[in-house]
Amino acid sequence: MEFPIFVRKHVTFSVLAILGTLAIAQGGPIDGNPAEKDALFGLKATFNDPFLNGNWTGLHCNVNGPSRWFGILCAYGRVKGIVLEGMGLPGDVNVNAFSELEELSILSFKNNSLRGKMMNFSNNHQMKYIDLSGNVLVGSISKSLVSLILLEKLFLHDNRLTGSIPEFSQSSLEIFNVSNNNLEGPIPTTQTLQSFDSASFSGNPRLCGSPSLNSCKTSSNSPSVLPLNSTLDNNEGQNKPSEKNNNSNILIIFNVVFLLAIILLLMLYFNKARKLSKIEKGQIPTVEEEEKDVENSVSKKIEIGEGTMMRVEERRQLIFFSNKPKFQMGELLRASAEALGQGIMGNSYKAMLNDGTPIVVKRLRDLKPLTKEEFSKILHMIADLKHPNLLPLLAYYHSKDEKLMLYRYAQNGNLFSRLHDGRDGNRVPFSWNSRLSVARGVARALEYLHLNNRFYNIIPHGNLRPSNVLFDENDAVLVSDFGLAFLVAQPVAAQHMVVYKSPEYVFAKKVTMQSDVWSYGSLLIELLTGKVSSCSAPPGINGVDICSWVHRAVREEWTAEIFDKEISGQKSALPGMLRLLQIAMRCIERFPEKRPEMRDVVREVEKIHAPLTNEDEDDVSADRSLTDDSFSTSTSGIIGDER
Repeated sequence: MEFPIFVRKHVTFSVLAILGTLAIAQGGPIDGNPAEKDALFGLKATFNDPFLNGNWTGLHCNVNGPSRWFGILCAYGRVKGIVLEGMGLPGDVNVNAFSELEELSILSFKNNSLRGKMMNFSNNHQMKYIDLSGNVLVGSISKSLVSLILLEKLFLHDNRLTGSIPEFSQSSLEIFNVSNNNLEGPIPTTQTLQSFDSASFSGNPRLCGSPSLNSCKTSSNSPSVLPLNSTLDNNEGQNKPSEKNNNSNILIIFNVVFLLAIILLLMLYFNKARKLSKIEKGQIPTVEEEEKDVENSVSKKIEIGEGTMMRVEERRQLIFFSNKPKFQMGELLRASAEALGQGIMGNSYKAMLNDGTPIVVKRLRDLKPLTKEEFSKILHMIADLKHPNLLPLLAYYHSKDEKLMLYRYAQNGNLFSRLHDGRDGNRVPFSWNSRLSVARGVARALEYLHLNNRFYNIIPHGNLRPSNVLFDENDAVLVSDFGLAFLVAQPVAAQHMVVYKSPEYVFAKKVTMQSDVWSYGSLLIELLTGKVSSCSAPPGINGVDICSWVHRAVREEWTAEIFDKEISGQKSALPGMLRLLQIAMRCIERFPEKRPEMRDVVREVEKIHAPLTNEDEDDVSADRSLTDDSFSTSTSGIIGDER
């Protein structure tokens, strides 16, 4: 059947009109919002960073895929997030820099060198996450933050902010930190601010009132002072003896209080010394022994799966990192549990709470001997690692018998299932654009972990594999199981946690950032080829040594056999596939010093352009312009590096 002449003549105009209508319906034009682009250019001019100057060019948002600009998150052609952390960015950001970014919901300039006053967020009503910590911001906290009714997390610590704290009253606010500034005055008594602990306000000597540890001084209105002042107004000379007597009385009282304090401190010191002496002689139990006795007396076993028992203490509370507990141990114990699988550091379970919220409970095992304080410190460091592509840690539980970590449940499964499930039957094809989005998300997460390793002294991920790359309800990429290597001894971590075995691991058994890069390159190869790696294959599934296989495939120019059949037929995506393969080959270099850093990897992956359409195309193997010879030419740099 042939199309009418009118349709054939005007088909180009019709297609453009349809695309324009769809883009407008989704919230933005195909070329993005010009006002938003101008706002980003303003930021670029302020930072004047060589990398951003070279990267922030061209189209900033694409309705059909992720942004190609480093640190920019887009959805439907609108800017949703700006994440530029630990880059040393200087400059005085204009207070109205974000007035045109009305859809902005995530902003993080953590650990840079930004100066000047805080920005105005009056037009950013979608804002949920703001992190301006670790900069040199001055002036007062912007009152525009109070109007953000969706705000969940606010980090302003480690700046030079002054003035008082605005009256935050948003019920949505879960995390709030203004520590280590120069704030002053009483903390507002709103229910929201009073729900946070003193650590959120510490490091501000002139800040007072609950929940800080500083009490507010009140003016004296005692009757003894009033007559003195009144008389001085009438006859100043006659009251000098009274003033002298009053000062003498105050001095005497001060000396008495000071003497009593010294006596009390001496009593406490001798009492503590006597108690320590008895502990050494075994006459009284230690605090840890008393705690163990309490745990043994009130703990109980519960069944959390088919024949699996867990010993927990119902009276012991879960420790949340949001300062706003959503549930307690009793509700978790009563929740229905479903086993999710057995991991390297323990089993994971999905618990369904009374309100229908799913929670993932990871039961830890094979930990190195840690005190409760050491365990808590490590988990707080892990919880402080916040990035849009990292699965956040919600809470933990610690007792003699059990150590648990609680996460939110990722609704759309993991990368291993997305890549390999249903290959022998009906399945939704895993498109090239989706795979490229995964490569970018995982790279950004690893880069963040590596950049922040110098601040938190946490061993790199060490356990990157497809089953640890999750998808939330919006199909956003979330990397899980990071930081866990710090909970076990280095030899144990090296033996169990490096899934993709790098060459230096075989000899040194050492977990490093370079082994993370190797694991990322191996994951890219699995993403491109669709083959199951023998390192990450679950029990009962046979995999292949994908690193050796891809080296052989590139060397022998097996063009048609390298890429997964689900994506190999899309000719417009072939240049991007070849570029990603080149990056993967650099990441799996035999010698660690020849591998790129994750920061360089992110820059290279961000440069890969996603095709504007995901339509199926003819198999590239049938096109004479894409023969084995052309592939060999495109990848000559890779082949030359092969040892």
